[in-house]
Amino acid sequence: MAWDEATKWTQGDLSEPLYQHLLDDATEKPERDSHRKKIVKPSEMPWEMSRQGLLKHLINEEMNTRMETVDVYMQIIPPGSRSGKHRHLAEECLYVLEGEGYDLHTDCDVEITDTYHWRPQAEEKRFDWEAGDVIYIPPNTIHQHFNANPDRPVRLISAINRIYKYCGLNDLEQIEDAPEYDPSVVLNSETVKKYMG
Repeated sequence: MAWDEATKWTQGDLSEPLYQHLLDDATEKPERDSHRKKIVKPSEMPWEMSRQGLLKHLINEEMNTRMETVDVYMQIIPPGSRSGKHRHLAEECLYVLEGEGYDLHTDCDVEITDTYHWRPQAEEKRFDWEAGDVIYIPPNTIHQHFNANPDRPVRLISAINRIYKYCGLNDLEQIEDAPEYDPSVVLNSETVKKYMG
């Protein structure tokens, strides 16, 4: 005797080889990967004048590299300037290659139910850094980087995991633009030197 639910789950005429697609993807991945870069030359790393500031993308999911889970960029902050201010769910770390400055961080209270809500806490914390330091950005923290030197640029290397994006949590919000942001600027080696001070 069939269960009562049999009249429900046996319905439908749609047939798709979805599991086979997974097998095919796994089988074809080595061939696809053989055409993806393991070495990225500086000339292949795109510049971007973004709302966060001047970036040179070292590894990005759109760059056809073998890296599956991490995006990395170098950020240049001109003398006496600052980055944009933003918040994202993924944690981030930045290595200070050159310069000195500080970060301002504001932690957020988060509530995840059927919907996702965040609210900034009242306290803004300052963290001073210099070349050789690593800056840690906790998940969902509003943050901004400041160059404390009026004569020399700051260079930071940022690494952030893509896994949140793949899980449907690409929660990224730009709160304030970098002062140098201008979408009409065409970047090349000469315009980049201008921002270096």
